[in-house]
Amino acid sequence: MSSLDVAGLKEAGTGSATVTEPRDAATSAPIRAPLNTYAALDLGTNNCRLLVARPSGNSFKIVDAFSRIVRLGEGVSQTGRLGSAAMDRTFAALEVCRDKMRTRGVNRARLIATEACRMAENGPDFIAQVQERLGLDLEIVDRETEAHLAAAGCYTLVDEDAEGALLFDIGGGSSEIVWLSRPSVGDSHHDMRGRVSTWASLQLGVVTLAEKFGGYEVSEDCYEAMVEHVSGELEDFLARTVGHTRCSRFHLLGTSGTVTTIAGVHLGLSRYDRRRVDGLWMSDREVHRAIRRLRSMTYDDRVSNGCIGADRADLVLAGCAIFDAIRRAFPAPRIRIADRGLREGILMQLMMADQAWGATRGAGA
Repeated sequence: MSSLDVAGLKEAGTGSATVTEPRDAATSAPIRAPLNTYAALDLGTNNCRLLVARPSGNSFKIVDAFSRIVRLGEGVSQTGRLGSAAMDRTFAALEVCRDKMRTRGVNRARLIATEACRMAENGPDFIAQVQERLGLDLEIVDRETEAHLAAAGCYTLVDEDAEGALLFDIGGGSSEIVWLSRPSVGDSHHDMRGRVSTWASLQLGVVTLAEKFGGYEVSEDCYEAMVEHVSGELEDFLARTVGHTRCSRFHLLGTSGTVTTIAGVHLGLSRYDRRRVDGLWMSDREVHRAIRRLRSMTYDDRVSNGCIGADRADLVLAGCAIFDAIRRAFPAPRIRIADRGLREGILMQLMMADQAWGATRGAGA
């Protein structure tokens, strides 16, 4: 996993945290510095997402957020390049993110780009344009870093009594799968070292799979073909986990728009509600029923559904196919749904590096 990086907001005049502790000139006592404000930005194949947070207790409090579907990776699997329209949509979303970070006084941040920029021939050129036009230093992270960050953001939802759990993050252009083991005695609450037994990053996601097989009208044969395709990509990871312990409390932990949509459909929500979805336990039978319901919907039905909408109506069945392939490879009686992930992992790692929770407690929080 790559080391922690700090991305500056050059135009906003912010940078890394101060190293020298200020002291009062008269008493020489340390001057309590205000808490840092942190930001985590995840620019994926389909979405641009931002979280701004401050330390609170042994975690953090979100003070601002932003999410927009930009489809940066639209067509990349066919052309190998980011399209001009996709980049324009993304520039507009990133400008909103920059302005939010300025307004909130962000001084510690990590801004990452994932599969679309990894795949595209002009990905590095796009990153350079973002810096030149917006003053944002995006970094293209490797797949191992992406998998570990997703795990860091979700692991608190793992059943503590389980010997192991399988975490998966279905993205737009790639899907990360991580086998999490039970923490060793003495492990820090925030430290992921030793918990990731093995991981894999599949070079497929909802956008690339829908572009390959179709996403508007998906027949039974087409859906099964998608599942079989993903199953083939899972074979190597499955072989590497043969010796891993699957106790009676083994479960899946999913983080992505796919699994949160399935949870929303299961709950019968007329409008998506994160408070009811994040941390929800579903049985495998409940997941199966929700996916069957989604597959029975027409494209127009999916557009009008409050948990899906027009931006994702052509992608959600590809996500279901990826989820079904994972369920077949790793049967589990229950699945936990996470509406959290990579951005939360970034925030946790930034704050852990700064010992932010100790500073918070010292300030009387």
